[in-house]
Amino acid sequence: MKLKLSDSELEKWKPGVPKNILLLIAGLLWIAIGIFLNSLSYSWLKDKEIKFILIMIAVGLTSGILIHIFGFSKIVDKNLHRIVPMEGKRCLFSFFPWRSYVLISGMILLGSFVRHSAFPKVYLSVLYTGIGAAMILSGSKYIFVLIRVIQSSRRN
Repeated sequence: MKLKLSDSELEKWKPGVPKNILLLIAGLLWIAIGIFLNSLSYSWLKDKEIKFILIMIAVGLTSGILIHIFGFSKIVDKNLHRIVPMEGKRCLFSFFPWRSYVLISGMILLGSFVRHSAFPKVYLSVLYTGIGAAMILSGSKYIFVLIRVIQSSRRN
């Protein structure tokens, strides 16, 4: 026996949400991951001298700003240009295009590999601080756009 569902039957099972929710999820997800990465970084630095910690944080934050400007900001802008014009309800997971999920999976695997490698955690903390800060900045961009979208919908 073959089970075949029509497109309309499949549509009722799709978790559809408005674009405001997509923007909120994307922003909060990026910010949450950034906080997670920074908390790992802090756990690797907390027992070191304060001067060393401040240097590592400064280097990490500087690299985070650069990662945001020259890397993540472009990804966020592409996603925003795709999400903001959306009308009606879209799939809950459409805040990223499907091919991005493959890249994200690779980044998670690479991060796990590096985190469990012999690489000294105190130096790895710079990378995690940088990427974490960049993710927080990039996630904030989604939230700022969400606020603008809500304000413009109230005016109309």
